[in-house]
Amino acid sequence: MTWFSNLYQHAIVKKAIMAVSGLFFFGWLAGHLLGNLKVFQGADKFNAYAEFLRTMGTPLLPESGVLWLVRGLLTAAIILHIWSATSLTLLNRRARTSDYEKRQGLQLDYAARTMRWSGYLVAFYIVYHLMHLTWGNVHHDFIPGDPYANLVSGFQVVPIALVYIGANILLGFHLYHGLWSLFQSLGLAHPAYNPWRRHFAITFSIVMSLGFISIPVAVLTGVIS
Repeated sequence: MTWFSNLYQHAIVKKAIMAVSGLFFFGWLAGHLLGNLKVFQGADKFNAYAEFLRTMGTPLLPESGVLWLVRGLLTAAIILHIWSATSLTLLNRRARTSDYEKRQGLQLDYAARTMRWSGYLVAFYIVYHLMHLTWGNVHHDFIPGDPYANLVSGFQVVPIALVYIGANILLGFHLYHGLWSLFQSLGLAHPAYNPWRRHFAITFSIVMSLGFISIPVAVLTGVIS
């Protein structure tokens, strides 16, 4: 138990947990975006895709089993990600024993601190997104079984569309910092391919952010109606 407790408290383990859970989240986001972009193909295609996700099963899982499995894994990944980020924050604070170290921390840890706060805000955004377009309990005109109509009517409300746009800009910054630090947390940082890491982090975060933003913008401009 002592060995396990020491391992559990070790910063490297917490960083690895944050990296792996973040990697799962990045993969889910990419798949989620590809699915959401079907809205540009019209109501029939988008609703058929949503129904497929809702009812999909496997020989080992009942109908809708895959959906609930992914939801469970995503929830676990988010909880572990927030826990590890918070634990590392507290660990770093306890490790700073002098004013000099605190000043150095404020300078060197700016990106990480920004990432933590953006992460908490993104988590609140995810909950709101579920309440708005999945459960419908904060949607002004929710129609069960018609995700296309819910998306369009939801984003036709300008303040709500602006919230989504702002949240996805914030998500882009969080993804950039997360991808940049993920490789380092997994021991894959090296001067020879650090430029590649940066280019990949920038490209992925921009594509994800602009992809999600394109949907409320398309609704506001009448491209999707």
